[in-house]
Amino acid sequence: MDEQQGPRERGARAEEARQVAARLHAEGVSGVLLTWVDNAGITRVKGVPVRRLEHAAAWGVGASPVFDTFLVDDSATRSRFLGGPDGDLRLHPDLDRAVPLAAQPGWAWAPADRYTQEGEPHPGCQRGFARRMAERAREWGLEFRCAFEVEWVAARAGGPAEEPDHPTQGPAYGMERMIDLSDCLRDLLRALDDQGVAVHQVHPEYAPGQYELSVAAEDPVAAADTCVLVRQTVRAVSARHGLRVSFAPAVEAGTVGNGGHLHLSPWRGARNLCHGGAGPHGLTSEAEAFLAGVLEELPALLAVGAPGPGSPLRLVPSHWAGVYQCWGRENREAALRLVTGSRGEESSAANAEVKCFDGAANPYLVTGAVIAAGLAGLAAGRTLPPEVHGDPATWPEGRLEQLGVRRLPGTVAESLAHFRRSALLREAMGEVLHDVLCAVRQAETELFAGSPPEQVVAATRWRY
Repeated sequence: MDEQQGPRERGARAEEARQVAARLHAEGVSGVLLTWVDNAGITRVKGVPVRRLEHAAAWGVGASPVFDTFLVDDSATRSRFLGGPDGDLRLHPDLDRAVPLAAQPGWAWAPADRYTQEGEPHPGCQRGFARRMAERAREWGLEFRCAFEVEWVAARAGGPAEEPDHPTQGPAYGMERMIDLSDCLRDLLRALDDQGVAVHQVHPEYAPGQYELSVAAEDPVAAADTCVLVRQTVRAVSARHGLRVSFAPAVEAGTVGNGGHLHLSPWRGARNLCHGGAGPHGLTSEAEAFLAGVLEELPALLAVGAPGPGSPLRLVPSHWAGVYQCWGRENREAALRLVTGSRGEESSAANAEVKCFDGAANPYLVTGAVIAAGLAGLAAGRTLPPEVHGDPATWPEGRLEQLGVRRLPGTVAESLAHFRRSALLREAMGEVLHDVLCAVRQAETELFAGSPPEQVVAATRWRY
């Protein structure tokens, strides 16, 4: 039995849960929502009365392992290890993250870790995978600060299902859009502040009805937790204003989709390794090797970070989606963008952004897989290839090949083939998680085989 599930640990968690439950009850909370994110990128949930939190913390809440094989349309597939009606797991809330939900009065939220009935960590637990990779990094003496950008498209609730009825039609990045949704965005900022989320900025994006919100960096697991909480809060606040939202990579065929960009920086103690080194733009040799490992593995990582049936519809050149396997300082067409920060702020602000990821991704899988790839680059002592300037899509014929710049996979089937062959990601995830991810990606590919873009978008628009 895992020591986290022994009698002493159960008793400690029960006592902590009693204190948390008392605090939540005093704040008017009646129920606690326990969430996990499945391999299709859907946030799943089970709720417990606040008075039941003590038992949930000590013994967990039952949930079938079949959710690991769910597809975006709620059908299910099978893998070699998971699928079908048999078995059960236990959801254990992370009490440190328990927080009342400002836009859902009477409810609180906590992310959950999944264990077997025998008390062992579930090998398919995505949150557990992210934690293992963060722990692996600590063995190198490294910690990571990560944050996800959250993009969404707002539409009027009750509008036509075929095409979103946007509440604002103002120019891209225009002030008019902030005026049209002023009350909703104000309430969103208030709700996130009440929930302890440190927001850096919010602004209208390029596509009709599209917005983006950025938050402060945290450790890899906490960053994924916050991504889940932010999306839930965006959805709940918007509903109170008569809006429904979509985080799907493609909301309307032929328009810019929703990204889910990951920002991260490796730190050794109090030093940001993306600054103060002798490498390109101040990268230390460790940061350069780490980022070179991520860059090398991007074709396989795309099956994790841009995994949805509609993800390829977003990966369009000259749309700042990062479709080329290259890097560049502040280059928004590169899949890996180096952000150095303003003069004087580099030591705290310098980081790298993975731009080719989107809103269909499971954020725990993203942080875990990116760290695994980067650590492999560090172990191999990799160096970055030459930096890319400008938009590779505009280059003369032959220059891409000359500079060794490749287009990232244009289909999920292609990125899945890279993922299947990735011994690095197979070892990091473990056989069970790697295998079930392959099964879900394959089943979704077959589900939408031959479907035109409009049909893919319509089927997935409101699933994320």
